[in-house]
Amino acid sequence: MADICAIRTPDWDGTQQSAWAELLNSLQSPITLFLIITTAVVIKFRSQWGGLAIVVAWSGLIAILMASESYWEGVAEGCIGSPSLFFGLIGALCIGVVLYTAPLPKKPDS
Repeated sequence: MADICAIRTPDWDGTQQSAWAELLNSLQSPITLFLIITTAVVIKFRSQWGGLAIVVAWSGLIAILMASESYWEGVAEGCIGSPSLFFGLIGALCIGVVLYTAPLPKKPDS
């Protein structure tokens, strides 16, 4: 297992990574930054189809992380922190996107 940490985080000093450190590391990855910018564009234009696409993209990212054996080995070894804060933040962001891009209720004619 130590080989996983040497490959994924070569500058790891042997201390257990916290969930906060993992949140910051995950938010700095290129795919996450791309998805954050894309989410901002979807929110700006209030696109329902764009909201659907971005929620699927975020879900795909989480699915890839969940399926990665090397990722979970790194978590077990301690060089990668718990992804719970990152997953919770993404879940809240997706719920917000769905609610914000939902169709507005029609106002009754007075």
